[in-house]
Amino acid sequence: MDLHILEHRVRVLSLARRGLWLYTHPLLKLLFLPQRCRCKFFSLTETPEDYTVMLDEEGFKELPPSEFMQVADSTWLVLSVVSNGREPPGCQATGVTKIARSVIAPLAEHHVSVLMLSTYQTDFILVRERDLPVVIHTLAGEFDIYREESGECVPVTCDDVSNGFLKPNPTQIPTLHPVQSPQTRFCVLTVAPDTLPAIATMLIDVLFYSHGFPSDLLLTSSTGELWRMVRIGGQPLGFDECGIVAQIAEPLAAADISAYYISTFNFDHALVPEEGIAEVIQLLQQRQEKGR
Repeated sequence: MDLHILEHRVRVLSLARRGLWLYTHPLLKLLFLPQRCRCKFFSLTETPEDYTVMLDEEGFKELPPSEFMQVADSTWLVLSVVSNGREPPGCQATGVTKIARSVIAPLAEHHVSVLMLSTYQTDFILVRERDLPVVIHTLAGEFDIYREESGECVPVTCDDVSNGFLKPNPTQIPTLHPVQSPQTRFCVLTVAPDTLPAIATMLIDVLFYSHGFPSDLLLTSSTGELWRMVRIGGQPLGFDECGIVAQIAEPLAAADISAYYISTFNFDHALVPEEGIAEVIQLLQQRQEKGR
């Protein structure tokens, strides 16, 4: 498989729910009028606590600073695993499970903190820009690595980043975070970009006013499954701890269970098939008991 380092330099921030009114216009512009801004990477995730936004530096310029916005200090780079026909056989799972052993676990072992953003079509791994030399040295044996520059994919080798490479810190024993699973069920789907104008009003209602998605919506593709959420963390997780994603992804990979993983400003979330939620909770509890 190939590992692509995308061009985007991403900021991660939290918008307080009480201050959403201040950001409604720029968020709508980023969502529905991409031709009017230069933003090429944008993600908005709503949780009970806040709205987490991940967006590139051009998009970040659209958001006015205020007391309602909290921004993570680091700049993040976006990695994407691309199949080149040499995937290992046997794994039928989708989502973060596919890259648990090849990407998530090795980075955790080398003390690299990651954020995950799973989508319908792919999984994005976000790493701090300053950690890129460690990332490349860690994954070069497993992947052909390319960096996107002006639309072109340029091969990257360990020699290209040797000057910035620092020997990783010894791996620390990760904190075992509590997990919980609300009863809410989720549907994972994708919407074709060229259909956004036709359904913009409905999407605005879903994003900002209501909490449901029409079951009969056309112009979408769906997995056809319902998913349950596993929420990781009893207190805000922060950005410095390593191995949080691995705690969830590795046992699911061992059991060949599909999972979509979404990191937010305060907590992490995994979506797993509804019919497998009991097995997932049992696996994660067993892992925690072994780690005590």
